[in-house]
Amino acid sequence: MTKEKQKGRGAQSNPKNRFEKLYLEELEEDYEYFDDNEGGLKKIETIFYKDDSKSVISKNDSYDLDFNYSFNPYRGCEHGCVYCYARPTHEYLGFSSGTDFETKIIIKENAAYLLENEFNKKSYKPDVIMFSGNTDCYQPVERKLQITRRALKICLDYRNPVSIVTKNSLIERDIDILKELARLNLVSVLMSITTLDKKITGSMEPRTSTPERRLKTIKKLSENKIPSGVNLAPIIPGLNDEEIPVILKEVASHGGILARHSMIRLPYSVKEIFIEWIKNEFPERSSKILNKIREIHGGKLNENEFGKRFTGEGKLAGTINNLFEIACNKYHLNEERTRLNVNSFRRIKNNQFEIF
Repeated sequence: MTKEKQKGRGAQSNPKNRFEKLYLEELEEDYEYFDDNEGGLKKIETIFYKDDSKSVISKNDSYDLDFNYSFNPYRGCEHGCVYCYARPTHEYLGFSSGTDFETKIIIKENAAYLLENEFNKKSYKPDVIMFSGNTDCYQPVERKLQITRRALKICLDYRNPVSIVTKNSLIERDIDILKELARLNLVSVLMSITTLDKKITGSMEPRTSTPERRLKTIKKLSENKIPSGVNLAPIIPGLNDEEIPVILKEVASHGGILARHSMIRLPYSVKEIFIEWIKNEFPERSSKILNKIREIHGGKLNENEFGKRFTGEGKLAGTINNLFEIACNKYHLNEERTRLNVNSFRRIKNNQFEIF
């Protein structure tokens, strides 16, 4: 029977939304999902959506980043960091950059398969892939889905180098794969640490591993000969900049050898979320902190210009950057900076290796 044409409409059917809800069984909470020290915290249900997009690698053309490709199996992030620059990307999906970003998570279930397809394309040029270029690849749902783990196995099979940044000690689960990647000089790991103050972390980064737990993860990675260290980011002048030396000292004492840093930047609606948070948490200091953020960004709360957005500008930014470099030198961080190996990449077709 011929379907009657819908007059006045271009589309004659209503295809399934590629972001359909993904119903997961009751999730086992991450062992440091978040600290409910005060009790009575209201949990907001997290909804997961399936993403059937056909690509998984994003190409980066920003000269102030040290990677060309990024791999993101998740959009949105349950970690809920109030300052996260990725929050506005959720608005493209019709969600808000506020609680929607933390409670409506888009999942690319076939991300590892898509990654392997990319590796087998003749057009693919082997290079370092950043895991977590946008949102954390080890956010809590990864414990159940293991998408990142499967993708790491693909990188090991194809001998493609990987750089990982995370706030979650769940990465320890994958030490078996990371050890093999490290043996071939194909991996480095940075644990992102913003402060050592557990109370601030619990409010500013509510569903991440505690600072103490992240330091223990650096130690465990180091003991397994996996190059690791800290991503001290974001630096928020007036809030955590004075902690720079002590954080780097702790990282070094736990076996870390690498250190990176970047200044806070508050694009679009992120500024509203951060301002609301800082005024609630630090009412007496909020104006001073916000003024210092403006000082390092030429009077603004955000800086998009390449070369300035991560380092800031002006006297205060210079002082903070110098403090970081002095502390790195004092604690012997970044003395072993070697580029990951891009020359051992191989394609796998019909169970046969094809050396690039």
